[in-house]
Amino acid sequence: MPLSANFSRIREAGIRMTAPVKAEDRSSFVFGDLTMIVRRWDAAPAAGNGTFVLVHGIGMSSRYFERLADELSHHGSVIAVDLPGFGSAPRPDRQLTIEAGAGLLAEFVRSEGLGDAVLVGHSMGTQFVVETAAVHPTLIRAIVLAGPVVDERAPLPWQQGMRLGRDMLRETPLANWIVATDYLRSGIRWYLTELPVMLGYRTEERLPLVSVPVLVLRGERDPIAPRGWSARLTRTALDGRLVEVPGAAHVVQHKKAHEVAQILVEFAAEIEATAPTSPSR
Repeated sequence: MPLSANFSRIREAGIRMTAPVKAEDRSSFVFGDLTMIVRRWDAAPAAGNGTFVLVHGIGMSSRYFERLADELSHHGSVIAVDLPGFGSAPRPDRQLTIEAGAGLLAEFVRSEGLGDAVLVGHSMGTQFVVETAAVHPTLIRAIVLAGPVVDERAPLPWQQGMRLGRDMLRETPLANWIVATDYLRSGIRWYLTELPVMLGYRTEERLPLVSVPVLVLRGERDPIAPRGWSARLTRTALDGRLVEVPGAAHVVQHKKAHEVAQILVEFAAEIEATAPTSPSR
């Protein structure tokens, strides 16, 4: 596909970027009883006008997106969030469902006027962005599912736990440190509160309701989002494509931030070039 061909060209060319742009702004976004922490990376002067919104997985925070955000900021505006109960965001008094989280994201995108946004979810974050796109089809430009869950062949907690254990052996020490400390920060009680939400959401059933372009992204060594599962989601999507990143496991955006950024930029450029001429969203 064109995206894969472009990625091969980028990788072979060895394109490098200038020094990263650091996050300069952190704020809170409140919708009802839910509070989300929002971190913004301003786009470099020569960057385009697109916006990438990064949504983390269960137990995690925006911290493991920092490398990717730095790279993407050379091409557009970048926003990374801490969902309610995770990272720096206060824990709500109720379970955060996928539907509630998607509603929170949709209200944020709407209030910010981010009609050009590409929502990038990782792990459980892919469920939030799928639901956002399914319920609000005209609100965003496209979605990216990085390391999507939950593989229908391993729907039980112990099966996911075994896959997580295998993945830890394939990640870098720094990636494992970020994951472990974020898990501790969110707390075991909140993790166990959210685990049934993740395991109960049927990504493969909701994805056909998404009308915007979908990119499924995985590290070639990812045991949590294996190739067969990722390929199935790609076929399920109305407008889907699959890209694998060599040498990466589940936390692909941390270990291979430069490569992932290039893939996302090429994806955004591809959908922009093929989009029908129409009024702005």
